[in-house]
Amino acid sequence: MTKRLFKALATSAVLAVSGGAVSAAECIAPANPGGGWDFTCRQIGKIMYDIGVVDKPVQVTNMPGAGGGLAFNTVVNERSDDADLIIAASSATTTRLAQNAYAGRTADEVRFVGAIGADPGIIAVAADSPYQSLNDLVDAIKADPSSVAFAGGSAVGGFDHMKPLMVLQKAGFTDITSVKYIGVDGGADAITQTVGGFTQAMTGDMSEVVSFLANGDIRVIAVMTEERVPGFDDIPTAKEQGFDVVAVNWRGLYVPKGISDEKFNEWADKLQQVADSPDWAKAMADNGLAPFTKVGGDFQSYVDGLVADIATMSKELGVIQ
Repeated sequence: MTKRLFKALATSAVLAVSGGAVSAAECIAPANPGGGWDFTCRQIGKIMYDIGVVDKPVQVTNMPGAGGGLAFNTVVNERSDDADLIIAASSATTTRLAQNAYAGRTADEVRFVGAIGADPGIIAVAADSPYQSLNDLVDAIKADPSSVAFAGGSAVGGFDHMKPLMVLQKAGFTDITSVKYIGVDGGADAITQTVGGFTQAMTGDMSEVVSFLANGDIRVIAVMTEERVPGFDDIPTAKEQGFDVVAVNWRGLYVPKGISDEKFNEWADKLQQVADSPDWAKAMADNGLAPFTKVGGDFQSYVDGLVADIATMSKELGVIQ
């Protein structure tokens, strides 16, 4: 019997004795189906069940609204001690908290369990777009900022919005307030805007575009990583096109603040088991994710630091005062 299977059986036994609290586990994806938060809930929830660390499938609830703010407020105000609840989180979550996009809500009002993958940032265009490279797109914006509009799955000033602004900053373009950006609920909606011709480009993450890329609906003209992403080797990085920008979106979970330390540690252990599993390794490879594991009690400190860093960068970019 493998150690993992033994641990899973032991966990199930403990849960059975304690009333099976995690058997009704729910994961809130704060966006519509098809986006990155939805991916996080569905993949992590499925693997938790497949490897036996929860005894029933994890229910996924999509709760779009206010760029994740509706879900965050719901958890803080209505479900602050729900030990069976996990919520998909990412760099977009910390960006919005850093920019006070959740109307005064702060990172310490929930508990961040951890992150187990990094989703490379990308910029994509429709398959029939005249823009063949990131340089083409940047040149068009520099010539006429009104000619290009971006769609992204984060609110205005959010992480998706910041990605093209960071590229433009490296290109010497400073009038970032003239760049059009439409924030929608999730990457799938952003792709729909772009494929439909309502915007000229989409800014988001690799996991959000894999199926659309396979279907030939879009072309990814840049990935914002140090090196090309394995499995997507034909997509050039922003760096190799002359723009020294690296922007990855970690994928992870938070839980209500009012749960016990014991429950928090249980979820951290479950998330670590997912991170260590071959199932997750395959999910990362299939969806263009890179390994990025920070799980447990020290993750809140990491998040606090990240919030401070993003606030500083946002001010430098002129996104916030």
